[in-house]
Amino acid sequence: MSEKKLPTIKEIARQLNVSVSTVSRALHNHPSIGLRTRMRVHQLAEELNYEPNQAAISFKQRRTYTIGVILPNLKEQFFSEAISGIEDIASQNKYNVLIGQSHDDVEREKQIVAAMKNQRVDGIIVSLAKHTKNIDHFTALKKYDIPVVFFDRVPAQPNVNKVSFDMRGGTREALDYLVANGHKRIGILNGPEEMKSSKERTEIYMEVLQKRRLKIDLSLVVSTDLTKESTRAAMDQLLSAKPRPTAILAINDWVALDAIQYAKSQHLKINEELCFVSYANLPITSYLETPPMASVEQYPYEQGKTASQIMMDVLNQDKETAEPELYINTLIKGGLVIHEK
Repeated sequence: MSEKKLPTIKEIARQLNVSVSTVSRALHNHPSIGLRTRMRVHQLAEELNYEPNQAAISFKQRRTYTIGVILPNLKEQFFSEAISGIEDIASQNKYNVLIGQSHDDVEREKQIVAAMKNQRVDGIIVSLAKHTKNIDHFTALKKYDIPVVFFDRVPAQPNVNKVSFDMRGGTREALDYLVANGHKRIGILNGPEEMKSSKERTEIYMEVLQKRRLKIDLSLVVSTDLTKESTRAAMDQLLSAKPRPTAILAINDWVALDAIQYAKSQHLKINEELCFVSYANLPITSYLETPPMASVEQYPYEQGKTASQIMMDVLNQDKETAEPELYINTLIKGGLVIHEK
């Protein structure tokens, strides 16, 4: 016995002895169709459990009502919170979200972009892999009329839509806090050098120390590729400095936790002999016996929500009457959160 076929507009039109176009207009409550006919069409559609053919609708409208989101790693709470912000706005606009993880691999990131293009997503929201230097695989999407919005890890290029944390303001606040607490030898545990945020952090570090008339020692600015092994090697470099730093500003809470663990293995008293400040302010820090002294809140939900709203604005603009293309660069202001000792 063959499976029962799903009802179509043609079947509704046949049973009511009206045209297919009449049924289509009635289902969309078009004013040109009389109330009685509209009611008959809706009633029969309900009886037959009719569902619109979304593929056909998408083809006609040239939209799939799906946006792609590419993230480094969903297991990081920062990005899972950002996804919530993206999905909330997308859902309000009746869009679905397709998620891909680059795992900080540039080639994997390119593969996901190609796959999402072939899936005909309407737009892509992305936080770049840590080693992505060239964004040609994203800018190439313009010829397919697929807009891109970057967030958190964003490129330095000006002519793109992007949402990011105010790294300069947050770093300045964190360093001022450490200096105010008596620290003169401050280490920076940066991310990979190609990351825009690493360069900004180093620039502000030099600016703050110069303003405070403190000695600038760039040997105290080291990089980690964000893995535990790389962070331990970077910490070994910092602790070998003469004299060693009394405080360290770490790129994020996870790197800070790996650094704290290593410092403990070297028998240092955390936040006494060696103090830490980090970025993100993840909830897990409140459960730690020795959390960083402070964290710079980066508001991942707000970043995701804002990026998603920009995407909706771009997708919903009238292509024919739109103003010349303008790119939006939004900075999310952070704030220093002091943890109780």
